[in-house]
Amino acid sequence: MGICCRARYALAIALSTVLLGTAFASAASPGQAPRPEVRSSAALVIDAADSSVLFAQRDDVAVPVASITKLMTALVVLDAGQSLDELVTITREDARKAGKSRLATGMRLTRGELLHLALMSSENRAAYALGRSYPGGMDAFRRAANAKAIELEMSSSHFVEPTGLSSRNVASARDLVKLVNAAAANPIIRQYSTDQHHSVKAGRTSLEFRNTNNLVARPDWDIAVQKTGYTLAAGQCLVMNTMIEGRSVIIVLLNSFGKYTRVADARRIRKWMEAARN
Repeated sequence: MGICCRARYALAIALSTVLLGTAFASAASPGQAPRPEVRSSAALVIDAADSSVLFAQRDDVAVPVASITKLMTALVVLDAGQSLDELVTITREDARKAGKSRLATGMRLTRGELLHLALMSSENRAAYALGRSYPGGMDAFRRAANAKAIELEMSSSHFVEPTGLSSRNVASARDLVKLVNAAAANPIIRQYSTDQHHSVKAGRTSLEFRNTNNLVARPDWDIAVQKTGYTLAAGQCLVMNTMIEGRSVIIVLLNSFGKYTRVADARRIRKWMEAARN
Protein backbone atom coordinates (compact mmCIF):
# COMPACT_ATOMS: atom_id res chain seq x y z
CA MET A 1 0.00 0.00 0.00
CA GLY A 2 1.50 3.39 -1.01
CA ILE A 3 2.02 6.36 1.32
CA CYS A 4 -1.04 8.21 -0.03
CA CYS A 5 -3.25 5.15 0.34
CA ARG A 6 -2.03 4.59 3.91
CA ALA A 7 -2.72 8.23 4.72
CA ARG A 8 -6.25 8.05 3.33
CA TYR A 9 -6.90 4.81 5.22
CA ALA A 10 -5.63 6.31 8.48
CA LEU A 11 -7.81 9.38 7.93
CA ALA A 12 -10.87 7.17 7.32
CA ILE A 13 -10.27 5.28 10.56
CA ALA A 14 -9.78 8.54 12.48
CA LEU A 15 -12.98 10.04 11.11
CA SER A 16 -14.90 6.85 11.92
CA THR A 17 -13.65 7.01 15.49
CA VAL A 18 -14.77 10.61 15.88
CA LEU A 19 -18.22 9.91 14.44
CA LEU A 20 -18.83 6.99 16.75
CA GLY A 21 -18.25 9.22 19.80
CA THR A 22 -18.44 7.96 23.33
CA ALA A 23 -19.72 4.47 22.47
CA PHE A 24 -16.55 3.79 20.51
CA ALA A 25 -14.32 5.43 23.10
CA SER A 26 -15.68 3.28 25.89
CA ALA A 27 -14.94 0.13 23.89
CA ALA A 28 -11.24 1.06 23.77
CA SER A 29 -10.88 2.83 27.12
CA PRO A 30 -7.89 2.21 29.46
CA GLY A 31 -8.21 -0.89 31.61
CA GLN A 32 -9.86 -2.92 28.87
CA ALA A 33 -8.18 -5.27 26.43
CA PRO A 34 -6.46 -3.58 23.45
CA ARG A 35 -8.50 -3.36 20.27
CA PRO A 36 -8.42 -6.61 18.31
CA GLU A 37 -6.31 -6.67 15.14
CA VAL A 38 -9.23 -7.11 12.78
CA ARG A 39 -7.96 -7.65 9.25
CA SER A 40 -11.25 -7.27 7.39
CA SER A 41 -11.39 -3.92 5.59
CA ALA A 42 -14.71 -3.00 7.18
CA ALA A 43 -16.02 -4.29 10.49
CA LEU A 44 -18.68 -3.50 13.04
CA VAL A 45 -19.63 -5.14 16.34
CA ILE A 46 -22.91 -4.06 17.97
CA ASP A 47 -24.57 -5.02 21.22
CA ALA A 48 -27.90 -6.36 19.97
CA ALA A 49 -29.71 -5.41 23.19
CA ASP A 50 -28.98 -1.67 23.26
CA SER A 51 -27.34 -1.03 19.83
CA SER A 52 -24.15 0.28 21.45
CA VAL A 53 -21.04 0.15 19.26
CA LEU A 54 -18.35 -2.15 20.62
CA PHE A 55 -15.97 -2.01 17.66
CA ALA A 56 -16.03 -0.15 14.34
CA GLN A 57 -13.79 0.09 11.32
CA ARG A 58 -14.88 1.79 8.07
CA ASP A 59 -18.43 0.86 8.99
CA ASP A 60 -20.18 3.60 6.99
CA VAL A 61 -18.70 2.81 3.55
CA ALA A 62 -21.01 1.13 1.00
CA VAL A 63 -19.23 -1.85 -0.56
CA PRO A 64 -20.21 -5.00 -2.50
CA VAL A 65 -21.69 -7.53 -0.10
CA ALA A 66 -21.66 -10.74 -2.16
CA SER A 67 -23.91 -13.48 -0.76
CA ILE A 68 -24.86 -11.51 2.33
CA THR A 69 -27.49 -10.42 -0.23
CA LYS A 70 -29.25 -13.73 0.36
CA LEU A 71 -30.50 -12.54 3.76
CA MET A 72 -32.38 -9.80 1.93
CA THR A 73 -33.62 -12.35 -0.62
CA ALA A 74 -34.98 -14.49 2.19
CA LEU A 75 -36.75 -11.57 3.88
CA VAL A 76 -38.37 -10.45 0.63
CA VAL A 77 -39.52 -13.96 -0.32
CA LEU A 78 -40.94 -14.64 3.13
CA ASP A 79 -42.66 -11.23 3.21
CA ALA A 80 -44.44 -12.16 -0.04
CA GLY A 81 -46.16 -15.08 1.68
CA GLN A 82 -45.48 -17.54 -1.13
CA SER A 83 -45.95 -21.20 -0.25
CA LEU A 84 -42.73 -22.84 0.89
CA ASP A 85 -44.15 -26.17 -0.30
CA GLU A 86 -44.65 -25.04 -3.91
CA LEU A 87 -42.32 -26.78 -6.38
CA VAL A 88 -39.99 -24.55 -8.40
CA THR A 89 -38.08 -25.89 -11.42
CA ILE A 90 -34.44 -24.93 -11.99
CA THR A 91 -34.39 -23.37 -15.47
CA ARG A 92 -31.74 -22.59 -18.07
CA GLU A 93 -32.04 -18.96 -17.06
CA ASP A 94 -31.13 -19.89 -13.47
CA ALA A 95 -28.10 -21.84 -14.74
CA ARG A 96 -27.02 -19.04 -17.09
CA LYS A 97 -27.37 -16.23 -14.56
CA ALA A 98 -26.18 -18.01 -11.42
CA GLY A 99 -23.24 -20.07 -12.68
CA LYS A 100 -22.05 -23.51 -11.61
CA SER A 101 -24.13 -25.58 -9.24
CA ARG A 102 -25.07 -29.12 -8.33
CA LEU A 103 -28.70 -28.11 -8.94
CA ALA A 104 -29.13 -29.26 -12.52
CA THR A 105 -31.51 -27.71 -14.99
CA GLY A 106 -34.89 -29.42 -14.70
CA MET A 107 -34.59 -30.28 -11.01
CA ARG A 108 -37.70 -29.47 -9.00
CA LEU A 109 -37.37 -28.32 -5.41
CA THR A 110 -39.79 -26.74 -3.02
CA ARG A 111 -39.45 -23.03 -2.39
CA GLY A 112 -38.52 -23.93 1.19
CA GLU A 113 -35.67 -26.17 -0.01
CA LEU A 114 -34.39 -23.39 -2.27
CA LEU A 115 -34.47 -20.96 0.63
CA HIS A 116 -32.71 -23.48 2.87
CA LEU A 117 -29.88 -24.04 0.38
CA ALA A 118 -29.51 -20.34 -0.40
CA LEU A 119 -29.08 -19.42 3.27
CA MET A 120 -27.12 -22.42 4.50
CA SER A 121 -24.80 -23.30 1.62
CA SER A 122 -25.06 -20.03 -0.33
CA GLU A 123 -26.49 -21.83 -3.37
CA ASN A 124 -26.66 -19.27 -6.19
CA ARG A 125 -29.07 -21.11 -8.48
CA ALA A 126 -31.40 -21.60 -5.55
CA ALA A 127 -31.30 -17.88 -4.76
CA TYR A 128 -31.78 -16.86 -8.39
CA ALA A 129 -34.76 -19.22 -8.74
CA LEU A 130 -36.32 -17.59 -5.66
CA GLY A 131 -36.02 -14.15 -7.26
CA ARG A 132 -37.21 -15.33 -10.66
CA SER A 133 -40.29 -17.03 -9.18
CA TYR A 134 -41.18 -14.01 -7.03
CA PRO A 135 -44.68 -12.61 -7.82
CA GLY A 136 -44.15 -10.32 -10.81
CA GLY A 137 -40.73 -11.79 -11.64
CA MET A 138 -37.24 -10.41 -11.19
CA ASP A 139 -38.16 -6.76 -11.72
CA ALA A 140 -40.73 -7.00 -8.93
CA PHE A 141 -38.18 -8.75 -6.73
CA ARG A 142 -35.67 -5.94 -7.23
CA ARG A 143 -38.25 -3.33 -6.32
CA ALA A 144 -39.24 -5.29 -3.23
CA ALA A 145 -35.63 -5.74 -2.10
CA ASN A 146 -34.90 -2.02 -2.35
CA ALA A 147 -38.21 -1.14 -0.71
CA LYS A 148 -37.27 -3.48 2.16
CA ALA A 149 -33.90 -1.74 2.46
CA ILE A 150 -35.70 1.60 2.77
CA GLU A 151 -38.08 0.13 5.35
CA LEU A 152 -35.11 -1.08 7.40
CA GLU A 153 -33.42 2.34 7.02
CA MET A 154 -30.47 0.83 5.18
CA SER A 155 -29.57 4.19 3.70
CA SER A 156 -26.42 3.13 1.80
CA SER A 157 -27.83 -0.05 0.30
CA HIS A 158 -28.88 -1.03 -3.21
CA PHE A 159 -29.79 -4.42 -4.68
CA VAL A 160 -30.07 -5.47 -8.32
CA GLU A 161 -30.37 -9.28 -8.06
CA PRO A 162 -30.92 -12.02 -5.44
CA THR A 163 -27.60 -13.94 -5.36
CA GLY A 164 -24.92 -11.38 -4.56
CA LEU A 165 -22.90 -12.22 -7.66
CA SER A 166 -23.32 -8.63 -8.87
CA SER A 167 -20.94 -6.04 -7.45
CA ARG A 168 -23.83 -3.57 -7.73
CA ASN A 169 -25.39 -5.15 -4.63
CA VAL A 170 -23.90 -2.82 -2.03
CA ALA A 171 -24.36 -1.90 1.63
CA SER A 172 -22.36 -0.51 4.53
CA ALA A 173 -21.59 -2.48 7.68
CA ARG A 174 -24.04 -0.21 9.52
CA ASP A 175 -26.75 -1.19 7.04
CA LEU A 176 -25.98 -4.87 7.42
CA VAL A 177 -26.48 -4.72 11.19
CA LYS A 178 -30.08 -3.70 10.43
CA LEU A 179 -30.41 -6.53 7.92
CA VAL A 180 -29.09 -9.09 10.41
CA ASN A 181 -31.47 -7.77 13.07
CA ALA A 182 -34.42 -8.26 10.74
CA ALA A 183 -33.23 -11.72 9.72
CA ALA A 184 -32.73 -12.78 13.34
CA ALA A 185 -36.37 -11.93 14.05
CA ASN A 186 -37.50 -14.61 11.57
CA PRO A 187 -37.40 -18.20 12.90
CA ILE A 188 -37.15 -19.72 9.41
CA ILE A 189 -34.08 -17.67 8.54
CA ARG A 190 -32.53 -18.46 11.91
CA GLN A 191 -32.98 -22.20 11.40
CA TYR A 192 -32.02 -22.39 7.73
CA SER A 193 -28.93 -20.19 8.04
CA THR A 194 -27.49 -22.12 11.00
CA ASP A 195 -28.27 -25.73 10.01
CA GLN A 196 -25.05 -27.70 9.54
CA HIS A 197 -26.26 -29.71 6.54
CA HIS A 198 -29.31 -30.45 4.43
CA SER A 199 -30.11 -33.01 1.73
CA VAL A 200 -32.41 -32.70 -1.29
CA LYS A 201 -33.66 -35.34 -3.70
CA ALA A 202 -32.13 -35.45 -7.17
CA GLY A 203 -33.97 -38.21 -9.00
CA ARG A 204 -33.22 -41.49 -7.25
CA THR A 205 -30.29 -40.07 -5.35
CA SER A 206 -29.88 -37.25 -2.85
CA LEU A 207 -27.50 -34.33 -2.73
CA GLU A 208 -26.10 -33.24 0.60
CA PHE A 209 -25.16 -29.61 1.17
CA ARG A 210 -23.18 -28.19 4.08
CA ASN A 211 -23.04 -24.84 5.79
CA THR A 212 -20.45 -22.42 4.39
CA ASN A 213 -19.70 -21.18 7.92
CA ASN A 214 -17.87 -23.85 9.90
CA LEU A 215 -18.44 -21.97 13.16
CA VAL A 216 -22.04 -23.27 13.28
CA ALA A 217 -20.65 -26.74 13.97
CA ARG A 218 -18.50 -25.55 16.86
CA PRO A 219 -20.08 -26.29 20.27
CA ASP A 220 -18.41 -23.22 21.79
CA TRP A 221 -20.29 -20.87 19.42
CA ASP A 222 -23.98 -20.01 19.90
CA ILE A 223 -25.06 -18.49 16.59
CA ALA A 224 -28.65 -17.30 16.06
CA VAL A 225 -28.29 -16.28 12.41
CA GLN A 226 -25.36 -16.07 10.00
CA LYS A 227 -24.39 -15.62 6.37
CA THR A 228 -21.12 -15.82 4.50
CA GLY A 229 -20.24 -14.28 1.16
CA TYR A 230 -17.46 -14.11 -1.40
CA THR A 231 -16.79 -12.53 -4.77
CA LEU A 232 -13.62 -10.97 -6.14
CA ALA A 233 -15.16 -7.52 -5.74
CA ALA A 234 -16.47 -8.10 -2.20
CA GLY A 235 -13.73 -10.28 -0.77
CA GLN A 236 -14.58 -12.69 2.03
CA CYS A 237 -17.57 -11.52 4.09
CA LEU A 238 -19.35 -12.74 7.22
CA VAL A 239 -22.28 -11.52 9.30
CA MET A 240 -23.54 -13.14 12.50
CA ASN A 241 -25.82 -12.65 15.45
CA THR A 242 -24.14 -14.65 18.22
CA MET A 243 -23.79 -14.86 22.00
CA ILE A 244 -20.46 -13.86 23.56
CA GLU A 245 -20.03 -13.77 27.32
CA GLY A 246 -23.81 -13.89 27.75
CA ARG A 247 -24.20 -10.90 25.45
CA SER A 248 -26.06 -10.98 22.13
CA VAL A 249 -23.87 -9.25 19.55
CA ILE A 250 -23.99 -8.64 15.83
CA ILE A 251 -20.69 -9.00 13.98
CA VAL A 252 -20.21 -7.69 10.44
CA LEU A 253 -16.94 -8.41 8.62
CA LEU A 254 -16.49 -7.24 5.03
CA ASN A 255 -13.73 -7.60 2.44
CA SER A 256 -11.44 -9.98 4.29
CA PHE A 257 -8.46 -10.74 2.09
CA GLY A 258 -7.94 -14.44 2.81
CA LYS A 259 -10.12 -17.53 2.86
CA TYR A 260 -9.89 -17.93 6.63
CA THR A 261 -9.50 -14.29 7.69
CA ARG A 262 -13.20 -13.63 8.30
CA VAL A 263 -13.44 -16.56 10.75
CA ALA A 264 -10.13 -15.60 12.37
CA ASP A 265 -11.43 -12.05 12.79
CA ALA A 266 -14.60 -13.36 14.45
CA ARG A 267 -12.45 -15.35 16.86
CA ARG A 268 -10.23 -12.34 17.58
CA ILE A 269 -13.31 -10.25 18.36
CA ARG A 270 -14.64 -12.95 20.66
CA LYS A 271 -11.33 -13.24 22.54
CA TRP A 272 -11.18 -9.47 22.87
CA MET A 273 -14.67 -9.35 24.37
CA GLU A 274 -13.88 -12.23 26.73
CA ALA A 275 -10.67 -10.52 27.86
CA ALA A 276 -12.52 -7.23 28.43
CA ARG A 277 -15.00 -8.97 30.75
CA ASN A 278 -12.27 -10.60 32.85
